[in-house]
Amino acid sequence: MSGSLLIAWQLRDKRVLVVGGGEVASGRIQHVLAAGANVIVVTPSTGLTEQTRALIENSGGRTVFHDRAFISGDLDNADMVLTAIDDVEVSRDIGTQCRTRRIPVNVADDPTYCDFYFGSQIQQGPLQIMVSTNGKSPKLANLIRKKVEDSIPKGAGEAIEKVGLLREKLKERAPGVGGDVSRRRMRWMVDLCTSWEMDDLALLNDRQMTRLLDEGWEKGAVPSRANVVD
Repeated sequence: MSGSLLIAWQLRDKRVLVVGGGEVASGRIQHVLAAGANVIVVTPSTGLTEQTRALIENSGGRTVFHDRAFISGDLDNADMVLTAIDDVEVSRDIGTQCRTRRIPVNVADDPTYCDFYFGSQIQQGPLQIMVSTNGKSPKLANLIRKKVEDSIPKGAGEAIEKVGLLREKLKERAPGVGGDVSRRRMRWMVDLCTSWEMDDLALLNDRQMTRLLDEGWEKGAVPSRANVVD
């Protein structure tokens, strides 16, 4: 069996329709709000959990709630659709309509009607890792995720954030896409990341980044942490 293509989907300012208001819907809403989406929740208010209600009320205006059952017009202008309701036939009908309209859809607990899966996710700042079983076993995906998460250094997210800032500063100093400059930048960043400890990268500040570029990049070398700290 072939697997799925794992990609990081950019949802900032996209319109995501969530049909349902229970525990599963709550998790979906959390994920897409964290990705910067604007969310439309459609479900009778009797189906809202306290957590889902809180997410709607505290989303800073990024979530619109419609207290009613789904209608086909809800799909208008939707960039993504997520269903999380107990009615299998209605869920599948929504999935079919989405595919007709070429709208990416995820029908909870029905992999054959899903264009993508959520998987079990880890996030530390900009670091995101997903474990997917292609809809076969969400529980096993969760157990594997916990094992993977335990192996990640605690400062990994902060280290990635700092390396990203340094990379942007380097690109400002040595701009260009492709060619020799691009290859040199990549090689220098690789050498830095492999020679410094993760914890040390996480502690980088602006002054140290400037010193790294002045005494490292400009001289074709990677200074040690001891030669960069204040």
